[in-house]
Amino acid sequence: MSTDPATDDLRLSEFRPRRALRVPATAVERPAWPVVSSHEHLGPVFGRDWAQRPVAELLSAMDEVGIETIVDLDGGQGTALSRQIERYQTPHPTRVLVFAGLDYVSWATDPAFGEREAAALRDSARRGARGLKVWKHLGLMARDPAGRLVSVDDDRLDPLWRAAGELGLPVIIHIADPIAFFDPLDAANERWEELRAHPDWHFWPPRESLDGPGYPGFDELLGGLDRVLGRHPATTFVGCHVGCAAEDLTLVSAMLERHPNYHVDIAARISELGRQPYSTRRFFLRWRDRILFGTDSAVDIDTCRTYYRFLETFDESFDYGPEAVPIQGRWQIHGLGLPTDILRAVYADNARRILGLMP
Repeated sequence: MSTDPATDDLRLSEFRPRRALRVPATAVERPAWPVVSSHEHLGPVFGRDWAQRPVAELLSAMDEVGIETIVDLDGGQGTALSRQIERYQTPHPTRVLVFAGLDYVSWATDPAFGEREAAALRDSARRGARGLKVWKHLGLMARDPAGRLVSVDDDRLDPLWRAAGELGLPVIIHIADPIAFFDPLDAANERWEELRAHPDWHFWPPRESLDGPGYPGFDELLGGLDRVLGRHPATTFVGCHVGCAAEDLTLVSAMLERHPNYHVDIAARISELGRQPYSTRRFFLRWRDRILFGTDSAVDIDTCRTYYRFLETFDESFDYGPEAVPIQGRWQIHGLGLPTDILRAVYADNARRILGLMP
């Protein structure tokens, strides 16, 4: 037993262990192939300070880390979308593609919200939007005029999904967060520190009725997405964050198997993928044509290089983020060492195909 008072008084908040493991570290400053990053943010909420900085500085950062094109998911609708397109996409049509969004707040007062969103998407396409971003308001927060949560597979949204297919616009959809976000916040929750810091990310307690308080469960949300994919095979969907289920690659693989119109991106989830490197490598080998690159970091240079290291090397036990305490959990990740042909597909070719880009 320790007799050092400083050690005895150590609190978890002060615990910052230094790694004693001595293993090689590989610096990967540029990717093996030019990158199309299909999940980034340039708006004022999630896009760091790019909204105030000259666009030339963004392009310089992209060039520094080998990114030829990014998808900006912060377009919104109407005049806000037009402003975002004018700022980024109009002067640089091959470098920045802007996706439209949805007006979730209006659903509470408009019984025909699905038809209205379909019409708005058609307007967004005329303004130059290259796709649609659906956020987790759907299924978790947005309510209809009766005060009920709108489920992911609510058939009132079918006109929207059909419109996206008819317009040839991919739908990138985020409908659930990590599994631990739907569990009680107790000593067994592996994301305890993260949820203590961000209590609004905790979707607990579970609801007891459709119009009551609380939240749908993780599996209920994924089941709803599965039904949407099946009802709209002519529409291309991309499941954000490894299909919102990076901790359950068996589930994601089953959905990819059932739905050829479904793809996933890896944005903000190398923390999960990298702690299961054998399963993840098999996943990439199996679904090489259905996985898209993205970081969700607004083109942060250090983050991009960590992603490249994860995908390209066999490095072991390295940090997935720059924080003193890793934000998504106190573990490290391991590299996948992917073959060149798979790197090319994931880095660019899959996104080019979905987005209609020439090589």
